[in-house]
Amino acid sequence: MPRAPQILRNSRKVVEDLNLLKVLQSEISHELSSNSFQDENNGSLGDFVLDWNSSRSQDVVLRRKSESGEEVAVSALLSQKTYDTEGIFPRKLLMKVCVKRPGLSSILQFDCGVSEKGVRRSDFKIHSAYFLQSTTVPGSSIYRGPLFSSLEPQLQDALKEYLVARGIREDLTNFLLLTLHKKEQGQYLDWLQKLESFVAKDERFFSAAAG
Repeated sequence: MPRAPQILRNSRKVVEDLNLLKVLQSEISHELSSNSFQDENNGSLGDFVLDWNSSRSQDVVLRRKSESGEEVAVSALLSQKTYDTEGIFPRKLLMKVCVKRPGLSSILQFDCGVSEKGVRRSDFKIHSAYFLQSTTVPGSSIYRGPLFSSLEPQLQDALKEYLVARGIREDLTNFLLLTLHKKEQGQYLDWLQKLESFVAKDERFFSAAAG
């Protein structure tokens, strides 16, 4: 027969777990009812195909190969920061665009940011552009090129148009913003439901022990 102090500890734990369970259930109900992005339908892949979109990962990967043999790969994920915005997406995207030309071993990589501009509009900004050898991993001391913001404005604009010509347009960035926010919301809801199930099972065990 359990001693009184043990019964009190178990009872206290049951109360705490019940409180957590109620908070979790409230949050799950809120997420299901708010359904922030599920009814949105904005953007398109264009000539890209969705190459990777695992439910267990935070990123997506798109690929496109032109008739000339040029390959373009795009990877994107949500940034960690949230922002006050007039639109519907609270987070920006971190996007990498890699361009490989046939017959060349090097890859031109662009590190970019994608943000919402008003409602159902978006734009991307290039942060850096550099070459990678496809068979090597660059060290931290390797020169990757100049600071992008230090380039002449005409060159910055021309490099952005280079990407636009390869399909990095507003329809694609809209698609990425919506897809990744939907993905994150689904992963968060799945995490909440797994946590609810875990706590509910734990609570039933301690309720039986206390009884």
